[in-house]
Amino acid sequence: MHLNARRTLVSMAVLGLALTSAPAVAQPHSPAETNTAVKVTLVVKGPDGRLFKGKIKTKGHDVTTATGGTHRCDGTNGGAYPTAVPTPTAALDDAARKRGFTWDGAWYASFDDFSVDTVKDVDGGGAAYWNISVNGTPTPVGGCQFKLNAGDKVAFTWTAFQS
Repeated sequence: MHLNARRTLVSMAVLGLALTSAPAVAQPHSPAETNTAVKVTLVVKGPDGRLFKGKIKTKGHDVTTATGGTHRCDGTNGGAYPTAVPTPTAALDDAARKRGFTWDGAWYASFDDFSVDTVKDVDGGGAAYWNISVNGTPTPVGGCQFKLNAGDKVAFTWTAFQS
């Protein structure tokens, strides 16, 4: 029980730090943006190597996890965009559903976002977290608040906490 509590606290701290130290919006936006599906390359890297790599067509949508329940994950989270847009966590969810693997994550209402805790039964166990990057740069906001564009390279990488 202490391990789960520690993992939850560490995940909340990492997500909180990422979201509070980030700019209010991930990228400039205009009212003309729509939730048009885009094709992106998604890579999931675990501690022992690549867990998934493929091209995924995605757009923002409601996401359901066993731990977090069902919530929107379409860029409107946290007021990041005025209309729905494709997001990294929605892309992970689409890949999991289309390619037959699982992922799970807690929902944090205070951040209006999921934390990705487990992908393909690989979790941080309190020692690591799933870092989200787009085109090689860590996202400054949560995975439901960052807008993806066609051709983006999205990575979820198991990352050990520094001691």
